[in-house]
Amino acid sequence: MIRNILAVVIGLVAGMAVNMALVLLNVYVLYPMPEGTSMQDPEQFNAYLGTLPATAFLVVLAAHLGQSFVGAWTAARLGASRPMALAMIVGALSLAAGVANMMTVDGPSWLSVELPLYLVVAWLAGRMEVRRRAAA
Repeated sequence: MIRNILAVVIGLVAGMAVNMALVLLNVYVLYPMPEGTSMQDPEQFNAYLGTLPATAFLVVLAAHLGQSFVGAWTAARLGASRPMALAMIVGALSLAAGVANMMTVDGPSWLSVELPLYLVVAWLAGRMEVRRRAAA
C-alpha cells in the first residue's frame, strides 16, 4: 500500500517535471514572453497568451498530455500492484489540474480537446505496464 502511494506521488512529480519543462521551453525559448511579463500576474500572462500562434498551444497540449502519460507510466511501473489503477489515479489528478488550469488561463477553446485525452493517455501508459508485467 505504501509503495503504491509513493508510486503515485513520484508519478505526479515526474509528470509535472515533463509538463513544466515543455511549458518553460515554450515560454522562454520558442515563444518568449515580452520583457517584464510575469507568469504570476494573471492579466499579464493572459495578455501574452493572446499573442501566441496556435502552434504554441500544440506545445502546451503536448506538455499536458505528457504530464498525464509520463506520470501514469511512472506510477504504474513503480507500484507494487494494480498498475492500471495507479495510472488512472495519476490521469484523473492530471485531468483535475487541467480543468483548474483552463478555468484560470485564457487559452483557445479548441484546447479543451485535451480533457478526455488525459485519461486516454493515462490508460495507454497503464496498459503498457500491464502488458510488460504479463510478458515477464
